[in-house]
Parts: sequence; C-alpha cells; structure tokens
Amino acid sequence: MGLRDDLERFRAVGEDRREDLADFIQYGDLGHSGADEINVPIKIVSLPEFAYDRRDSGGVGQGDGDTPDVGQPVGQPQPQPGDGDEEGDPGEEGGEHEYYEMNPEEFAQELDEELGLDLDPKGKTVVEEHEGPFTDLTRSGPNSTLDVERMFREGLKRKVAMAFDEDFVREICKVEGITPREVFEWARAERLPVSMSWIERAHESVADERGTWASIEEVEANVDRQPVQQRIRRDGIDHVPLRRDDERYRHPEIVEERERNVVVVNIRDVSGSMRETKRELVERVFTPLDWYLTGKYDTAEFVYIAHDAEAWAVEREDFFGIRSGGGTKISSAYELAAELLEAYPWSDWNRYVFAAGDSENSSNDTSERVIPLMEEIPANLHAYVETQPSGNAINATHAEELEKYFGPDAEDVAVTYVNSADDVADAIYDILSTESEPDE
Repeated sequence: MGLRDDLERFRAVGEDRREDLADFIQYGDLGHSGADEINVPIKIVSLPEFAYDRRDSGGVGQGDGDTPDVGQPVGQPQPQPGDGDEEGDPGEEGGEHEYYEMNPEEFAQELDEELGLDLDPKGKTVVEEHEGPFTDLTRSGPNSTLDVERMFREGLKRKVAMAFDEDFVREICKVEGITPREVFEWARAERLPVSMSWIERAHESVADERGTWASIEEVEANVDRQPVQQRIRRDGIDHVPLRRDDERYRHPEIVEERERNVVVVNIRDVSGSMRETKRELVERVFTPLDWYLTGKYDTAEFVYIAHDAEAWAVEREDFFGIRSGGGTKISSAYELAAELLEAYPWSDWNRYVFAAGDSENSSNDTSERVIPLMEEIPANLHAYVETQPSGNAINATHAEELEKYFGPDAEDVAVTYVNSADDVADAIYDILSTESEPDE
C-alpha cells in the first residue's frame, strides 16, 4: 500500500463522516442537540503529509559542534520548540469535532432505515376534506359521469352467459315428429339459456327438414357441438344487451386530511436508588424517542413527570437531572399522567406513555395500582424501561410483574431492559416496534 492509498483511506474516514445513528444514541454526546436540531459529531482526521525540519542541521555528515563521539552517552532527549503541546502533557486534548445537523424528520427517517422500523403515524383530528379520485359509484348522477365502460362490461358478461350453440339446437328441431315443447324440455335439461319463443321460431324455420334425424340421440352422436367462445370468435357479437340496472355514475371519493397529533408522557423515577448511571441510561433512551416522534408527527407535545413516593410535573431541562432521597411509588406518576392527559382527548391525540426506573416499587403497588391504571389510560403504547447496570436488585420486580401480566406478545405494552449503553438501540427498537394499530 503506497502513500496515495493511505491518503484515500484517510479521506474516506475523515471527510464529513459522522457517527452511525445507533452508535450516536448509545455512546455519543447528546448534550449538543436540542429539541428541534440533532447534532451528530463528525470526527476531523488530519490528512498525512511530509513534515520538514526547519532547524539548521549542518551539512551531510556534520554535527552542530556539540555532537558527541560514537559511544559517548547522550543523556535524556530534550524537548524542542513545536514538539508536543505548549502547555500540558502531549495528548491531553481530545480530537477536534464538527457536527452534522439534522432535523427530527431526517433523524426519524434515518433511524427507521438503520433499525428497520416502520412506524406509520395515524391522523386523529380532521383538518380538511377534499374531493379525491372518481372511484365511488352510485345509481344516479349527471350523464357526464356515467361509467360507460362498466355498463358495457356488464352487458357483455350477460351476452356471453346467454349464448348457446344455436346450430345444434336447430338440428334437434329436425328430429322426426319432435315438438317445440319437447325441444324446450331437452334444452332445460341441458341447462341451455334458450327461450320457448326462440325454439318455436327455429322449429318453424326447419319444417322442411323435419325427419333428418330419427332421434335426439342420433343428433348427439353425429353432430359436434361448438363451444360458445369459438362461435363468438367466428361470428362476433351483433349486439350487447344493455339494461338500466347496469348504469352506474362515478363520483369523487371524499378524502379526509387528518392532522397527526401526538402527546408523549415521559415518566422517570427520581428516588434515591436512581443514581447517575441509571439516570444517564434513561436519558439515552428517552431523548432519541422524543426526537423520533417529533419527526414522525405534525404536532408533538411532551409531558415530563418525576416521581419518588409522590409525582410532580417538571420541565424537560430539569427532567434528567432531578434526584430525591425519598422512596418509590410508581402509581403516583400514572395517576398524575391520567390527570394531565385529560387535556389531550384520545379522539384527537395519539398518546405514548413511557416510564423508566430501576424496577423498585413499594409493596403491591404494581399489581394493585399501576397495572389497572395502565389499562385505564388509552394510549398507542405504554412502555417501561428498566435500568439496572449492576444487575437486578432483590426487590426490583416492577418490570418482571408487568411482563408477566401483559405477556411478551402484548401489542400496546413494551417492557425492555437497559443494563448498559450497548442495550439502548435494542430498547428503542423494542419499544417502537411494539405499537399496535390505534383505535379510531
């Protein structure tokens, strides 16, 4: 590999190469991003180049007058101007970064592609109605909207259904002594769609040839029947019977444009057991979820609830940093969520309720209060994220109880476990891929 190959390799790594989205949400710095702008770091890599020593080194084979003889100790090397940092130890400074800016819509689209998601937001509130394509049919309307093609098609189907081998029936009429009634009864037995009046006219038209055949059996043994399709191809169709019942008039379908509204309730346990690492894992899951849903919906609003044994609403900038010394009662957060969601009617808003903690909860609160409240609060999706970096504590049973009650295949409840940053992307996928079709 030559210098040019190295140069191309460095360019491939360094020029506007940002972190993969999955790596970014798991390990990247989320602090440089806001609600409407996501900044993904781009690592700036310096291209290799020759460096020339500007110091006067003398001629070939010459020293600077203080060069020791061969074998003479030279001591420790001394730092030279320009070597290392001017202050501090070499290598202390981190790599230089720039940022690739994307809005929530772009973030949601790329996360769909990277994680294989396919969330299709449903509109709730009707904001506009307009005429769509002329796909609906009615029995009345102006002549200009008459569906002539359909009318002709129905008549043609009737013509084909009414067709029969007329030549063969005329041969039956030539049987010695046969009457029109006998021909009609034979035709009915053969399921031929022929009328009595047609048979009477055919019977009369071959009166001079009566006696050509001794019996119907003799006709069937000596005359080949011709399939209807073959006769139509040969003779064509002289007319298509059209009926008024076949008339249909096209009119436009009424299309409703619906605004896709979503409210996201983020719930976080801030009790004394939720230490820094656990709080950081919650932020790594909830922040990309907020960005994703903002990008998917026309209107996205967020409610943030912190709780220990009691619950209170907080602003987003305070949500991830709060820590209290109290105990834990998760149902208090769902009671407050139910109250706050009254401002966002289920008929008009899509709803997501995301909760996170270390699964520690007061005795019987999960089964007696939290689960009934989750069932009472209509939502596209309820989710619980357990964060236990050091492994499950003995009394950390909330997530397990939810999973046992709702089952692993629940379509509107997701339970996921995040023990380290490596689990974040999988947790987001588990949550967003669980959503069922919302009720209209």
